[in-house]
Amino acid sequence: MPPGRIASFGRPKMAVLGSREQMCIHEEVSKLRGKAQNNGCHYLCKKRLCRHNNIVTDYMKNNTELGSEPFDIEDLVNIGRTKGPCPYYISRELSKSVDILFAPYNYLIDPGNRRSLTGISWNNAVLIFDEAHNLESICADAASFDLLTSNLTSCITEAQECIQLCSFKRSIENSAEKQFDPENYAILKALLMALEKKIGELVIDSKELGYTKPGSYIYEFLSELNITSETSKKLIETIDSASLLLEEGNSGETKAGVKAKSTVSRLETIRDMLDIIFKGGGQNHAKYYSFHVNESSRQTSGDSLQVFGKASRTLSWWCFNPGLAMEEFLKLGVRSIILTSGTLSPLDSLAMELNLEFPVRLENPHVISQDQIWVGVVPVGPSGHPLNSSYRTRETVKYKQELGTVIVNFARIVPDGLLVFFPSYSMMDKCIDYWKNRNHEHSVDDSTIWQRMCKHKQPVIEPRQSSNFPNAIEDYAAKLRDPSTSGAIFFAVCRGKVSEGLDFADRAGRAVIVTGMPFSTPTDPKVRLKREYLDKQAKPSNKNPKALTGEEWYVQQAARAVNQAVGRVIRHRHDYGAIIYCDERFVWPNYQSQMSYWLKPYIKCYSKYGEVVQTLTRFFRDKVCVDPKEMDSNDSVTPPADKCLPQEILSDSPATAVNEHQGTTVSLNATTRKNNYMKFTQITPANRTTLPMKHGCSTSSQLTSSRGQFSQDSQVVDLIDNATMHGQLKEHTLKSMRLKKAKIADVSSQLKHNVESRALTGNRGQQSTPPSKRSTIEQACEKNEAIQERCGGQESTTGPAFLKLAREKLSTAEYGEFVEFMKALKLKTMHIKDSLEAIAKLFSSPGRLTLLEGFRVFVSKNHLPLYEQLVRKYTMANT
Repeated sequence: MPPGRIASFGRPKMAVLGSREQMCIHEEVSKLRGKAQNNGCHYLCKKRLCRHNNIVTDYMKNNTELGSEPFDIEDLVNIGRTKGPCPYYISRELSKSVDILFAPYNYLIDPGNRRSLTGISWNNAVLIFDEAHNLESICADAASFDLLTSNLTSCITEAQECIQLCSFKRSIENSAEKQFDPENYAILKALLMALEKKIGELVIDSKELGYTKPGSYIYEFLSELNITSETSKKLIETIDSASLLLEEGNSGETKAGVKAKSTVSRLETIRDMLDIIFKGGGQNHAKYYSFHVNESSRQTSGDSLQVFGKASRTLSWWCFNPGLAMEEFLKLGVRSIILTSGTLSPLDSLAMELNLEFPVRLENPHVISQDQIWVGVVPVGPSGHPLNSSYRTRETVKYKQELGTVIVNFARIVPDGLLVFFPSYSMMDKCIDYWKNRNHEHSVDDSTIWQRMCKHKQPVIEPRQSSNFPNAIEDYAAKLRDPSTSGAIFFAVCRGKVSEGLDFADRAGRAVIVTGMPFSTPTDPKVRLKREYLDKQAKPSNKNPKALTGEEWYVQQAARAVNQAVGRVIRHRHDYGAIIYCDERFVWPNYQSQMSYWLKPYIKCYSKYGEVVQTLTRFFRDKVCVDPKEMDSNDSVTPPADKCLPQEILSDSPATAVNEHQGTTVSLNATTRKNNYMKFTQITPANRTTLPMKHGCSTSSQLTSSRGQFSQDSQVVDLIDNATMHGQLKEHTLKSMRLKKAKIADVSSQLKHNVESRALTGNRGQQSTPPSKRSTIEQACEKNEAIQERCGGQESTTGPAFLKLAREKLSTAEYGEFVEFMKALKLKTMHIKDSLEAIAKLFSSPGRLTLLEGFRVFVSKNHLPLYEQLVRKYTMANT
């Protein structure tokens, strides 16, 4: 560039590639799917029978500005429907001249798809793989194949059809063209039949292990059928001509030709298989493969032939080196390869898997601040039973009961949308089936665990079938909008559709629960062989100290799936939410080291379940009290600034649920609904003094085991410090909360002076407790010590005596509920009517009417008439 001149860069042009399924607007072809659709399109375009394709060239000449402004697939389809040109071929023409090209992974990685992108200059190109956490598996799959015998049978049928078509054409047209020589297709058919027979003759001693050989065995196996690198070229030519022959079908008429295509294309799988095996004409890449034949007695069906009740075999050639696909880009001369994702960690192992150096690496923290995220590992449930979803414990009744109770409690605490991820569909189904029919063995509630969940959140279950998924998303959004509920809970699976590509922003996802590590089945042949391959590569004899072992890879695959799932919650800089790991294995440093970089500063392990409930409750309570001016205008939770309690949630736009192929968003920024939003006061706390220290967590609590003593939390916020004024928290209450140290106290004196096992405050030991620091119940008791009434023929005692009686009459969990309801009366975090109703109901069981009668001394004069009504109501119910 000459000195003094300033470069002038115009706006770069862009294009976006997609499949025919997304873009085809032809009346008949658009109804087909897969390769049948591709073949139908090829046939019509070749015969100039598609009017949409015929006008593409003229449209492109008259609209040279296309691509200068951003557009997406829907915009192209709209152009096609309104103006006529084919959207699919418009995008193909644009791709030859644009500066930026957007395309699915397989368009670049799959050799066949990449070859179809004619006119693209790969030299000096920059490739950016977004959401690259799946790149490793996609690369490996693109270089592998699975040949089912049912599909092979379909290929034989197609070869026979080609023979008949050739014979028919020769008799009608008297053509001697090589393409229409039936002998070629007879040879193809004979080879396929021989291949089918040879696969069936392999001796499989163990169905679990299958028939396994090194990758190079594929050449020995095929050479016995006279399929070599040289003869494969002839076979590929024959298959290509067969595809063209089958495209034409038995008719040259448009509709008849298109309709005939639904049974076409299985032969092309043989072509793809030969391309992979004889890539580059050599055999060096075979060392990265395994040859495997597996037998299944399951019923299977091919496209044109069904095989029922017969054992089906699958010939597989699996690639265990994803770097083979990336090496192709280096050969093409690309300038840079950039991978981006929120779940690429650990980067070293990813680079090794892809056989690339990646000299520039960057791991960023999140844009959110510390008060927007709560991350906790919960190793035990309310009754102290370990949470562990490994195969040794996940089938036990104790585990299912404990996990169910944990989810019930979190459904109470978490506002609006809650996501629960299971390691697998089978695990999810088993847990839900159990919860629907059983309750916890120690529960006093007659409801099943499932019914208790549904009291707090309306459930939605991720379907296995992809076709049903959009309905599930719509159902979830509708239940979140429902003003008669306090939110929805989405039960999903790691690696499922909910965990990939969905945006549960704001109210759509306030918390995510991970119930375990989603390890692949260790006995799965592909998993087993991959681990064996990596262990062999990591042997000291290979002189690669950084090589990844099979076990390391196995753990990392599960960890990446977890990281992807938990990423559904925090979706923008003003969002907030909680991530809850409900499995004791997440305590282990090896597992924590696999978590996303941005999460690590916030992770805290809790040895006591009560602490989890306390801190998580405080987190959401504090977030509800945030001034809406601090929230982004798009945030769905915007309570009025002068209230921190149940509010009407106002929003601006209707909820949406977009198909994930378009970048799915589940947004509920719009709803006006009465909110039962924060029923924090209904949380059943664990008796924290009874939870044993079983896990070596680095936590905010330390438990010292000593006869007659227990340790208080070393860092606990006094939730009821400072009295309320005019029914609201004093403004400085939230601002002045500080973590306080605690001293070891004698059990008897501690229980006497502090009945709130979940809100122990510091410096109580043997010192006198200032009135301002005492619990709500203590102050209420002292205030009413002199009041006496007749209660069921017995004389009412002082406040402390009432508490002693309550401890005797109520279970530990119920007493904890009573404590929380008393806090609600003071802090007004529940409506007064709801608080009194809950307390009265708690005291309404037979044998507790003395508590029902005696509690009226703690009720203010203004609300005494209301409580009297409740007393009469529950007294009559027990007479």
